[in-house]
Amino acid sequence: GNALVRWAEEAGSQATQWVQAVAAVSSPLDLAAAGTAIDRGWNRLVYARMFLKTMVHKAKQKWEQYPGLFDLDAVTKARTLAEFDDAFTAPLHGFSGVQDYWQRASAKPGLRQVQLPALLLNARNDPFVPAHSLPGGSDVSPWVTLWQPGLGGHCGFPVMQGLRDWRGHVFAMPEAVMGWLKNAGGV
Repeated sequence: GNALVRWAEEAGSQATQWVQAVAAVSSPLDLAAAGTAIDRGWNRLVYARMFLKTMVHKAKQKWEQYPGLFDLDAVTKARTLAEFDDAFTAPLHGFSGVQDYWQRASAKPGLRQVQLPALLLNARNDPFVPAHSLPGGSDVSPWVTLWQPGLGGHCGFPVMQGLRDWRGHVFAMPEAVMGWLKNAGGV
């Protein structure tokens, strides 16, 4: 989602040559805030370890294809997302380190540049995307719609308030997003 929104920012008015609207659900638009959140407490004990296991495995596969592309030892020793991004993601994509990557790749600073209908749906209780890092109305262009319900966790959204009573409906979020896209002319 963050990469899609970054693309829309960079494409500007040209974005509508390819798509009519975009939607990002539970996307970390401030990578530093999200990376920090994932690397702390319960998230670090459970989710970061699980994410790292799969990411390190994929990095090893990349190493087999392209030996010497990055510091494999640093990647296998990574115990946090920040360490992994510093050893793998940042150098692989031309960033000087994790902070440079998280800062320049985050969509939040450029949201005023979006020039097509864009929905950003983030629950305020998402354990990976802290509420304090979410954009406000003054951070976005008039093309951007912010949905920030109090509940929903990370991609849960059992209730989509203000749309209709979706309680307990597993398709609540996908149907709400698809409805928004249809109204925005995106589908």
